[in-house]
Amino acid sequence: MRTTNPNEQQISTTVLVIGTGGSGLRAAIELAEMGVDVLAVGKRPRNDAHTSLAAGGINAALGTMDKEDTWQQHAADTIKESYFLANPHTVEIVARGAAQGIHDLERYGMGFAREEDGRISQRFFGAHTFRRTAFAGDYTGLEIQRSLVNRAEQLQIPILDSVYITRLLVKDNQVFGAYGFDINTGKRYLIHADSVILAAGGHTRIWRRTSSRRDENTGDAFRLAVDAGARLRDPELVQFHPSGIIEPESAAGTLISEAARGEGGILRNALGERFMERYDPVRKELSTRDRVALAAYTEIKEGRGTKNGGVWLDISHLPRETIMERLPRVYQTMLEVQMLDVTAEPIEIAPTAHYSMGGVWVRPEDHGTDVNGLYAIGEASSGLHGANRLGGNSLIELLVFGRIVARAAAKYSASLESQPRSAKALAHARAEIDDLLAANGQENVRELQRAIRNMMTDHAGVVRDEEGLQAGLAKLDDIEGRMEHVGIHPDIAGFQDLAHAFDLLGSALAARATLEAALERRETRGCHNRSDYPAMDDSLRVNLVWSPSEGVVREAIPQIPAEISELIKEVSSAGKLVE
Repeated sequence: MRTTNPNEQQISTTVLVIGTGGSGLRAAIELAEMGVDVLAVGKRPRNDAHTSLAAGGINAALGTMDKEDTWQQHAADTIKESYFLANPHTVEIVARGAAQGIHDLERYGMGFAREEDGRISQRFFGAHTFRRTAFAGDYTGLEIQRSLVNRAEQLQIPILDSVYITRLLVKDNQVFGAYGFDINTGKRYLIHADSVILAAGGHTRIWRRTSSRRDENTGDAFRLAVDAGARLRDPELVQFHPSGIIEPESAAGTLISEAARGEGGILRNALGERFMERYDPVRKELSTRDRVALAAYTEIKEGRGTKNGGVWLDISHLPRETIMERLPRVYQTMLEVQMLDVTAEPIEIAPTAHYSMGGVWVRPEDHGTDVNGLYAIGEASSGLHGANRLGGNSLIELLVFGRIVARAAAKYSASLESQPRSAKALAHARAEIDDLLAANGQENVRELQRAIRNMMTDHAGVVRDEEGLQAGLAKLDDIEGRMEHVGIHPDIAGFQDLAHAFDLLGSALAARATLEAALERRETRGCHNRSDYPAMDDSLRVNLVWSPSEGVVREAIPQIPAEISELIKEVSSAGKLVE
């Protein structure tokens, strides 16, 4: 066994946090405030984590605007919007802990929008019974990330910004750290830790159009967990946002805020028809996210889309002042990426993969996985959102479970009587990188990533069917065969090519889990549309749990507590943008 390597640094910590977005930083902050040794690592700069892109708001039944709001009603709205696939225990924990999450952000200096008397302002968002979405302009996620980064800096939490974790280190189903490398220098890192918190995002980048940026949400969290011995839950449940731009290719999928529809934007097909009148004649453009995405997809599929395969979102009829005051980011984004003046011309958009509602299987109470000492939070985890995410819930989930999981990881660490090590596991992690660096095949990693994105878009997009999913699996078999012949070429700019190779491994695993689970869910429910099974099937009101060894198995969902179930009802959408 190799004992020293000048290009490998060994670090020991009590808890390792993988991912420096909202959930990872919130967990790290809790640990540091408890006096527990913690290290956070991320593959992109902490200020530029995916959390910073979230625009809408963050939910909590604070009652600042509507005093009759309760955590029970928040829970009821969440479960209904999930098409009854959310775990009621997970939902209750988030709804109960939401107010504390908001207060924590206030403590960190978060600049919430406020009423004249100082109360935190809350607005209607999506299918909420009451006004419970707190916000900071149209940059809530950015403000949350800024507040968390500032607090982490105050606590002097060590953060490694450019380290790519390639493998979790496990012995006898007990995690004892992780292995990885610096994306810029190639320097190796062996990190020993009592427990590991996985907060590295979802898998929406495996579609051609996605609101995730390049090299994020590629499924690497899913691969790390599964390779360690964990399972995935509901990977087929992916939320498609109705309005992602199409061009240029480098920006494809960038979101046009749904506030554009909320302010009076109109959707038209290539024939100039206001097509939402066909799909939801009452709410039209204010319909639910999954319904608008399905409508746009149908128009494009049936030949009424634009030549680039999209539809038009037109806000040019709105007063220029309205656009500049209420939709400044929409105006600025389109000017920057297309030199398009939205006050005069429509925007070409198409549905775009936006949010992984499934993820790593975790216990509701502490988000522990099947692997002792391994936890998952944020978009990497599962249990809260079911088949449709309630707008504003993803951000509060980060705050609630970041705190809970940090405490669970610290408690687990304190319970250990010894720290396991495995020379075999470490040798495997080292060899995995060595073998890829030595690979000199003819297949291009980027080309194979593109092949997966094209395959998933063609066969597992907004609408799926048996034949298409089977064809997707056949194509994936071929892609995985080609992956054995890749060539890796680090250069003077760094080791990004190696990182892309590991991204590719994560994307292939996430794609297989998604396709196999989508095949098993022979129904239409929420975001999951099966054209060959257009009805909802009550026997499929279950979670689908996937692993490489067992494939897809069904998991029963616990009963909804009476105090929550009796509050589940249709929510009026009058005057609200439904998300």
